[in-house]
Parts: sequence; C-alpha cells; structure tokens
Amino acid sequence: MSTTNRRDALRAIGGTLALPLLPGIALSIAAEGDVIKKPIKVGQIGVGHAHANKLAVFRDSPDFEVVGIVETDEALRNKARSQAAYRDLPWMTEEQLLNVSGLELVLVETQVRDLLNTAETCVAAGKHIHLDKPAGASLSQFRRILDRAAQQKLLVQMGYMYRYNPAIVLLREVLKQGWLGDPFEVHAVMSKVINPDRRRQLAEYPGGVMFELGCHLIDLVVGVLGAPQKVTPYPQQIGGDDRLVNNMLAVFEYPKALATVKSSALEVEGFKRRHFVVCGTEGTFHIQPLDAPTVRVAFSSPHAKYKKGYQDIALPKYKRYVDDAADIASILRGKKTVDFSYEHDLAVQTAVLQASALPLN
Repeated sequence: MSTTNRRDALRAIGGTLALPLLPGIALSIAAEGDVIKKPIKVGQIGVGHAHANKLAVFRDSPDFEVVGIVETDEALRNKARSQAAYRDLPWMTEEQLLNVSGLELVLVETQVRDLLNTAETCVAAGKHIHLDKPAGASLSQFRRILDRAAQQKLLVQMGYMYRYNPAIVLLREVLKQGWLGDPFEVHAVMSKVINPDRRRQLAEYPGGVMFELGCHLIDLVVGVLGAPQKVTPYPQQIGGDDRLVNNMLAVFEYPKALATVKSSALEVEGFKRRHFVVCGTEGTFHIQPLDAPTVRVAFSSPHAKYKKGYQDIALPKYKRYVDDAADIASILRGKKTVDFSYEHDLAVQTAVLQASALPLN
C-alpha cells in the first residue's frame, strides 16, 4: 500500500496528527560530528505492567544508566523490591524522577489504565518515552500525546514485542525486496491459557484478549499492509466466572488484501502455535512459533541464496527488547531515524480498538 493510500485510510478512521509525520522523521539529538559514549539516563514509572521487568534489559546495556523507578502502589512496590530487575535501584516519586538532571528517557510500565496519563506527563516534561502496550482506551488522548511528542521531536517507542524479532526483521527485508510480490493475505494467531486470577484482572478492560494479546499482531499487520479500510470484530466470552472476552477474531479489509487475527485465553500450548503468515502473489512467508521463531518460506522463483519453492530458514535465538533498547540508543544519539512513525502507531491503536470492539473515543 502506498504512503498516500495509507494516509487516506487514516483520514477515513479519524484523521491524521497535526504535524506531517513521515516514516523517516529525524530525531537527531546529538550534535553533528559528536561521538557520544556517555550512557543515556533512563527511569521507569510503574511496575504493574505484565512486561515491566524489561527494565533488566536497560540495566544490562552499556548504552543506559538507570537512575530510578517510581511505583505509587505499596503492594506492587514491595513485591518488586526483591526482583532482579528492580533490586538496589532508588525508588522515587514521579516528580523526583522527572527532575533528575540529564534524564532523557522514561519507560512507562504502569497498569494499562494509567499508561496514557503517565505518558502524557512524561511528554509534557520533555522526555522521550517507551510506552508499553496497548496505548490505553482513549484514542483522542493517544493522538494528543503523539501530537505533543511530534512538536518537541520526542521519541515514542511502543512496547510491541515482535518488532525486532529476527523473523519479522527478515520478513520486512523480503517485502522490501519485493520477493513476495503483492501481499493479499495475512493470517495471525496469538493465544495462551490465562489463569483465572489473571483473567479477572484483564476483565477490567472490555477489549478482552484481543486488547491484551492480539494488539502485538495488529502492530505487525499494519506494518505489512498499512491502515485497514475496515475492521470487523468477532468477540466471544466462553465459560469461567469472570467477564473477560476470551475468544476473539478480527477481520481487516483492504482494497486488495484480507487479514485475520485470532487470539484466545484458552489454547493449550498456545505459545507453540503462535504464528504470522504473509501470502503474496510471488511467495509465502510463515513464522511459527513467534517467540522462538523459525521461518518456512516459498518463492515462485529463486532470489539471492533462496531457491524456488518451500524451504526452512533457521534463525538465532533472541531476547525480547534487547534490540528495542539498542534502537532507542541509536535514535537518541542521532545515528538513525525511527522505524515506526507516529502515524503508524496511531493507525495501530485505531485498529486495536476496532478489533477489540471498543469505541474510537
């Protein structure tokens, strides 16, 4: 899908941001010619998110210096103190953290209901942010945050965990080379068994398991096909004593393609069947499982080292968020531009809400 068509689709589902947002928007923080070796000062607000312990990745990276952590909930704070990701770090108030001299980046890892308010506070304070997923339930507030970040040339990196998965990186390169031809179908599944206590926690959000898990796949779908023209959700709630919508399907319609995303809280050994498949007029790219990726690809003709027909591609093991952190460091040091624009993130969040049968408020 062309850039023009993607922007037209965005206008149809609620408009673009106030500033022109190009995939190559530069966030050059370093002065020209500078070689910066000093670690980037980073703090974290919240430990309530399911992926909050990614702070360990930043602690292990020589690119970053973790200066402090914030958690207002005493029970969460006490539980976190003994965990390796947080051990021996200074605990602060939000005001104290945002006033640390030289602080550049904040990881926003609160419970989902508090993500956007915290992100907005950080952006207002002039800080780059890594914002965990999904980007709340208010599309208008998320758009406002992106607008204000764009005005200040601040980085907003979303915490979608498959963006730098080596199989997804390879898929992007194959698509860039045109080896799959024109994509006409994307099929994706992300499920697991969620225990009753966690289901009751997630039931706070009416978007169900698509909002919680399926959002990771929707980020990938939009990355391949752009903003959809139409999204049709099929939510189901099966059994249990909680209100979590736990068996969900969404269909994404494009002028020349269809995509489906399936997510449930019920699938036994669901991690092993998590997959992402792109079918094009010249080939098929099948990733399964997503979390320990292997690729099976078929081409209608040979390309570089790949033969015609089906073949398996082995990939190295990877650790989530290591490459995301490295990407932040490269951007903040002026070594590269962003891979995922504000416009992309707005399109993803719009589609997430639609696929979760939530309003675009």
